Amino acid sequence: MVNSSRPALHSVTELDAILFAIALLAGLIDAIAGGGGLLTVPALLWSGLGPVEALATNKLQASFGSSTATFAFLRQGALDLRRSRLAVACTFLGASAGALLVQHLHPELLQRVIPVLLAGSAVYFLFSPRVADVDSHRRIGDGVFALTIGTTVGFYDGFFGPGTGTFFAAAFILLLGYNLRRATAHTKLLNFTSNIASLCWVVLGGYVAWKTGLVMASGQLIGAWTGSHLVLRHGGRVVRPLLVVISLAIAVKLLFG
Repeated sequence: MVNSSRPALHSVTELDAILFAIALLAGLIDAIAGGGGLLTVPALLWSGLGPVEALATNKLQASFGSSTATFAFLRQGALDLRRSRLAVACTFLGASAGALLVQHLHPELLQRVIPVLLAGSAVYFLFSPRVADVDSHRRIGDGVFALTIGTTVGFYDGFFGPGTGTFFAAAFILLLGYNLRRATAHTKLLNFTSNIASLCWVVLGGYVAWKTGLVMASGQLIGAWTGSHLVLRHGGRVVRPLLVVISLAIAVKLLFG
C-alpha cells in the first residue's frame, strides 16, 4: 500500500535524485560502521511507500551496498572466505527465518530491547582498549561463533534490522579478537548474506518497489565503494568513532521514534 503523504516534489526525477543522494551517504556510513538504514528507511517512507514495502525495498538497495563493500574487502585480502563459510551459512538460515517470521509478528519487543544493547555496544567501542587495529585474544572457536552469532544476528536482521552491522562488528572484536579493519570486512560479508537471504523472501512476497530500489542501489554502490576504501586506508581512526556515533543514533531513534 502506498503512503498518502507522498512529498510534493516538482518531478519524479527530483525525488529520485534525493533518494540517490541519501542512499550514497547511507552506503558510505554502512561500509564503515553500519546504520545506513537510519537514513534509507525513513527516506523510503517519506517517498510514499508503506512500511512493509519500505523495509523490503530497503533490503534491495542495501544488498547492492553490502555486496560492493564485501567485494572491495575481498580484493584487498581482508576476508578469509574459507573460515567464514559456516558463519555465512548460519547467517543465511537465521536471516531467512527472521524474514519469514516478521510477516506474522510485529517486532515491538525488539524495539524496546535493542536500544539498550546498542547503547552498551557504543560504551564498549568507546572505552575498551581491545578495540584497536591489532588482533587480540579470541574467546570462542569459529564453529561456535557461526552457530551463535551468525544465526542469531542473522535472524535479527531478517526480522528487524537496525544495528545489525554494529552487533556483528562487536562480536568479531569481542569473541574472535579481530582488529577493527578485519572485523569491519567480515561484518560486511555477513551483512551481505543476511541482506540477500531477507531479500529473497520479500521478493517472493511481492513487496519490493523495484524502480525506487534500483535508483537507491546506484547510490549505495558509490557510497559503499568509498566507505570500504576509507576503512582499508585509515582503519580504527575512521571506524571506532563512527561505530560509537551510529550505535547511539540508532538507540535514540528506536527509543524516541
